[in-house]
Amino acid sequence: MIEPISTALKKETAVLVALINQKQPEHKTHEYLDELAFLAETSGAITLERFTQRLEKPDVTTFVGKGKLEEIKQYVKAHEVDMVIFDDDLSPSQVRNIELALKCKVLDRSLLILNIFSIRAKTAQAKSQVELAQYQYILPRLTKMWTHLSKQKGGIGMRGPGEKELETDRRIVRDRIALFSKKLEKLDKQSATRRKSRQKVVRVALVGYTNVGKSTLMRLLSKSEVFAENKLFATVDSTVRKVVINQIPFLLTDTVGFIRKLPHTLIECFKSTLDEIREADILLHVVDVSHPSFEEQIQIVNKTLSEIGTADKPTLLVFNKVDQLLNTKHELNGQDNGEYDYQPPVTLEELEKTYMGQNGEDTIFISAANKINIDKLRQAIYEKVADKYFTIYPNYTRTDYYNIYNDSGS
Repeated sequence: MIEPISTALKKETAVLVALINQKQPEHKTHEYLDELAFLAETSGAITLERFTQRLEKPDVTTFVGKGKLEEIKQYVKAHEVDMVIFDDDLSPSQVRNIELALKCKVLDRSLLILNIFSIRAKTAQAKSQVELAQYQYILPRLTKMWTHLSKQKGGIGMRGPGEKELETDRRIVRDRIALFSKKLEKLDKQSATRRKSRQKVVRVALVGYTNVGKSTLMRLLSKSEVFAENKLFATVDSTVRKVVINQIPFLLTDTVGFIRKLPHTLIECFKSTLDEIREADILLHVVDVSHPSFEEQIQIVNKTLSEIGTADKPTLLVFNKVDQLLNTKHELNGQDNGEYDYQPPVTLEELEKTYMGQNGEDTIFISAANKINIDKLRQAIYEKVADKYFTIYPNYTRTDYYNIYNDSGS
């Protein structure tokens, strides 16, 4: 019997490379490589191997030392690896030197993130923002950057501003940058006009590290179909929904997630998206409390919020995914033989007594996926929204407001 021919696209294979040094110890490097592997998976690649080297600073020529580069080369050749992904940004000369040595596609962290954004962008504004960031990334890397495209290859890292890279030169790229900059200025003005029309409405923005459950929480609070997926940067376009809690309406915005070493070109190009955060009245900072590096993720988000001038906004810290911490027990040796490792049961009350809950009313523990503690979250959001709402409409008090709706039978 003849087997049917598969028409599915073959996934590209990749190896990951990172350095270990005083600023980035070994355990952190492995955590970062886990995140890089997740980025690669989100782009559609399969990670085959990871390479690390202890160096105080990257080699200016090839990022890693000659011996390590030769080790990577042998592995790439033996396993016919499609690409090598570095956890740090590479200079144009480093990319050229590494490509010449390895004879395969070379990506750095920024290019991988740009590729994911290009896949995720759906609206005209988001597509223009990503394309501008791509051209800004390309400009200093034009020389010999596209020689590997002579064989008409595509795939991860090649999803750029069309298939015209072979004929691209600096003048064309600069012209495209100018064109997209003007286009985004126009789109930014339109976005600003829309935001201006919402001045009489309380605005709440969901912020946080990527893949912490913001979109899932958005779906739950707004009761609408908002795309959510267990991948990095599931949301690139801002999504706005009207939500009503205890008769008080507000606009809830789901924004793009932050990440370690987010390319500055993306931060600049996503100005209008970040303006949704800047102009929000209240921030819901969502945190994946089950992630081993959630504290570092909080710091990264806070740093980014500070950079865009929004660190002083009223903020509710929402620790999500507590279902992965509550009352857990682990089977001994991974076998279901009735024996378990002792794990002290964790309850919401115990979590609230930890250092994480020291913010009191400004901190709450939930599970958006399993709807744990959602009523308390709604009440916490209501309290913050109501404070702003009755500032906008000072002629009403909370008591008057309730009486109006109770008299009308609402």
